[in-house]
Amino acid sequence: MSDPLDKATSTAPATLGEGCLSRYDPDDLSSEDGTEFPGAAELWQQLQAPPEPEGKP
Repeated sequence: MSDPLDKATSTAPATLGEGCLSRYDPDDLSSEDGTEFPGAAELWQQLQAPPEPEGKP
């Protein structure tokens, strides 16, 4: 490894479509792409719940 900056590069996965319809190609994605978010379902339910009414002091 002659250039230490070679490690600092990344490439995006292949895309399908153009413009507003552009999206990542599911066949090009692997388990190395994306993030792990085990609490996503619980957070979504919490955000979708109606706000609790504020009590007057």
